[in-house]
Amino acid sequence: MTSSIDRPLQVAVVVGSTREGRFAPVVTRWLTGHLDRRDDMKADVVDLAETPLPTALPAFGQPLAPGVAEALAQVSPRLDAADAFVFVTPEYNHSFPASLKNAIDWHNTQWHGKPVAFVSYGGLSGGLRAVEQLRVVMAELNATTIRNTVSFHNAYGAFGEDGTVDDPAVDAAAEALLDQLAWWAHALRDAKSIRAYAV
Repeated sequence: MTSSIDRPLQVAVVVGSTREGRFAPVVTRWLTGHLDRRDDMKADVVDLAETPLPTALPAFGQPLAPGVAEALAQVSPRLDAADAFVFVTPEYNHSFPASLKNAIDWHNTQWHGKPVAFVSYGGLSGGLRAVEQLRVVMAELNATTIRNTVSFHNAYGAFGEDGTVDDPAVDAAAEALLDQLAWWAHALRDAKSIRAYAV
């Protein structure tokens, strides 16, 4: 019998930006490159530009509008299957994108008792103000946020034309983030295999 520690962690990389001409795919490819080099993690990129969700949530207790269940079916099972999450987010007006908040709000139990890490990008702040706000939101949803982050300040200048980053400190930060995410994901997954998570 294989223990849960032997099974690779399923990591949902949730890409928050849906803006035209967005920089998110560059950052996401860089991150998944790090994930692909690990034997203990398997990435599933949930790009909200490719899997848009409706922006109007139903009134409490009311049925879903036509077509909503089909849209959720493209995202919800993937979030449910994840052992951990990495949010790739820019910063818009000192916060995170509406598309990311919308995806968070459409879900609930999918976040419970799971760790969330953040890779952010932007101008001078590098998206850190978006991450600060996401920590508060995810705490409300019973998720555990990882202390370490990777933040790209002046992101357009940080990446080469081939999408690589020529900075050993950034690569080290990514490895530290993923190591921390793996520790929490294993700890929480193992705990939930013994006792159901209490909300």
